[in-house]
Amino acid sequence: MNNNREIIAYLRERIPTFECVPGCHDCCGPVTTSSEEMSRLPVKTDAEHDAALDEYNCVHLGPNGCNVYEERPLICRVFGTTPNMPCPNSCRPKEMIDSKTERQIHHFIRNTRQVLV
Repeated sequence: MNNNREIIAYLRERIPTFECVPGCHDCCGPVTTSSEEMSRLPVKTDAEHDAALDEYNCVHLGPNGCNVYEERPLICRVFGTTPNMPCPNSCRPKEMIDSKTERQIHHFIRNTRQVLV
């Protein structure tokens, strides 16, 4: 893999999916993400960011949940798929993420420039 876009695609394919409780957003606090992932998200104003932070929410959280669900960052995708980041509502995939992929995700996060979503 030669670039972050390829790495992100590779990692996304390996993160298991599961059904959330409808309307839940317990995992939707402020997070950081790579510049590459951030470039896929709609640009928000400083006022929108400030309002979200005041409520300790993600700026992309809407009244019906995540407004960028299909493009959500790796850190959001891995939430609930590992015992290290469990869902508070006990939702989980049939098979949890494998430890190698989880380590690769955290390595990617540690080694890329992170920005506040």
